[in-house]
Amino acid sequence: MISRLIMEQRRYERRRERGYLVGCVVAVLFWSMASAQIRYSISEEVNEGTVVGNIAKDLGLDKSTLRDRKYRIVSSNADPLFHVNQNDGVLYVSRKIDREEVCAQTSTCLINLKTVLENPLEVHYVVVEVLDINDHSPSFPEKEKRLDIFESVLPGARFQLKPSRDQDSGHFSVQQYKLSHNDHFRLEVRDKGEDGKIPILVLQKSLDREAAGSNSLVLTALDGGKPPKTGSMNIVVNVLDINDNTPVFSKDIYSVTLSENSPIGTTVVQVNATDLDEGQNGEVYYSFGNSVSNQLFKLFDINTATGEILVKGLIDYEKKDKYEIEI
Repeated sequence: MISRLIMEQRRYERRRERGYLVGCVVAVLFWSMASAQIRYSISEEVNEGTVVGNIAKDLGLDKSTLRDRKYRIVSSNADPLFHVNQNDGVLYVSRKIDREEVCAQTSTCLINLKTVLENPLEVHYVVVEVLDINDHSPSFPEKEKRLDIFESVLPGARFQLKPSRDQDSGHFSVQQYKLSHNDHFRLEVRDKGEDGKIPILVLQKSLDREAAGSNSLVLTALDGGKPPKTGSMNIVVNVLDINDNTPVFSKDIYSVTLSENSPIGTTVVQVNATDLDEGQNGEVYYSFGNSVSNQLFKLFDINTATGEILVKGLIDYEKKDKYEIEI
């Protein structure tokens, strides 16, 4: 800047000797448009009136001329973030700054200010970097996530979850996840750069609906603060049934004494079997086995729903004193 002004001055002197005056005008215009740029940094959420920096001092401006030259910030915002004092050239915060509101998710938050002095005209640019503070906690898009998983699913199956978000940036954004202790799942985290870290549940031990129809887990997201801020989500794993159990009778053998000539419809015995599966897979129906003879079908009947065996025909002790029926 200085060397160029010196060169302009020399040209002016030479042209003056030749009777030209235009060089002087050019030199003055060049000086009047002189500009510089300085940079400051402040933390977000500082109080109104916080000093950002002394522009006049840092640029070497004459403080006594600032008011007469109408030193000001050029802004179209009706509620600007900063203002400059015309008495001393100090830049102040006009109101609290929420970095997330001003710069959203950008990694570096820079606010560009244009300051102007009149008579002669000078333009200086000021860049204010707003530094993030850890003023937000991670949060999940839902408080509870329900997963329906068949008990037949093999270990190694993966279930991607929605990530937690943190309005803070950089180190104060979500840095890690933790999964509550459990016997069936482990946590895997995939780093997708700008899209953040994605939590994935990995099945490491087979599920058994009969042992536990549901599993409750807690997924916690932590940011990089010291101490970290956290957010959590409950995960409920509903284990869906498959038909992996057979009906089991309450007894292997039911012994019954029956009088001959018992009336038709007399209850001989009611057998009972249970199935640990649920829904239709756990419903039990009763019938005579394949080994039952046609003669026996004429004497006895069975209620398929209740397991109740009933007298159907004439029970004659002299014809046969013992029956063995497979159910």
